[in-house]
Amino acid sequence: MNTSDYSPRLLAISDIHGHADGLLRLLAAADYDAEQDRLVLLGDYVNADPSTWGTLELVHQLTEGGATALLGNLEVSLLQRVDGDADSCLPEDRLSWLRGLPYYTILDDWLFVHAGIRPGVPLHQQTAEDMTGIREAFWSAVPDSSCTIVFGHTPTFKLGAEPGAIWQAEGRLGIDTGAKHGHRLTLLDISGEMAYSCATSSANLYEDVRRESIRLQVSK
Repeated sequence: MNTSDYSPRLLAISDIHGHADGLLRLLAAADYDAEQDRLVLLGDYVNADPSTWGTLELVHQLTEGGATALLGNLEVSLLQRVDGDADSCLPEDRLSWLRGLPYYTILDDWLFVHAGIRPGVPLHQQTAEDMTGIREAFWSAVPDSSCTIVFGHTPTFKLGAEPGAIWQAEGRLGIDTGAKHGHRLTLLDISGEMAYSCATSSANLYEDVRRESIRLQVSK
């Protein structure tokens, strides 16, 4: 890649749910450049099943390279489960790293959060429970924010989108495209309005990689 001609991109992905190999495939498809691009991971990297916890190693490596990782409800649950458990299969340095992850971040005109925010509540007063767990109270109301809110947590097909597609409404952009449910895992290039996705069904795991142009609605 000729870096002198390269414009940094803003990329986002949510609700990986243990699909580390799928994430790697999408980063490769998008030609992700850790030294140039800005990558935000919106939480739920794992499932409750400890066999998925290895995905945290990849997320940690990405943050070491400059990516931003946020907490999801499953990471919060994982911390609650293993805190004080001497037999935890996660080393203390990884648990310490998880405890230090933020609940949201703002880049340009985009607010990234795992589940959403409570309408009518200032950002600095939002609770961890809402930012990692809110559902209809958030996505059914136009947010009073100058930023477009990018979120996961609620699969987009439950919001009325086609299975595997992103969901958009005024001031909201849902990017959990149902990887946990056997639909698709999606890496969104916000700057370039491009979606990279792969299948997560057991019959077609990480195949059918797609690169699709997306017209994004931006809050004014």
